[in-house]
Amino acid sequence: MTNKLVSAIASKQLETNCVRVTRWDFLPFTETGWHVHEFDYIVVPIISGELTITDPSGSVLTFQIKQGISYNRKAGVEHNVQNLTKLETSFLEIEFKNGIE
Repeated sequence: MTNKLVSAIASKQLETNCVRVTRWDFLPFTETGWHVHEFDYIVVPIISGELTITDPSGSVLTFQIKQGISYNRKAGVEHNVQNLTKLETSFLEIEFKNGIE
């Protein structure tokens, strides 16, 4: 999809010298917009759903997130995350300012 979608809702829940926790709520047809992750991070899905992830090369991945099933990524990831479905989905993003093992 080439048209810009409405922004997903990012709600910062906590920030310390070590960690930043943001809740992302994706209503239907919303997106994060293009961004690069500054820190290693963990995603904790709150509401299961389907997200479409596009990377700078144009590769598109449809990704199922499952409530309570976490995953992690390293700093430097660049992408746009979109909810192209008619269902709401949500996750917590926990960024580690000093990296993770």
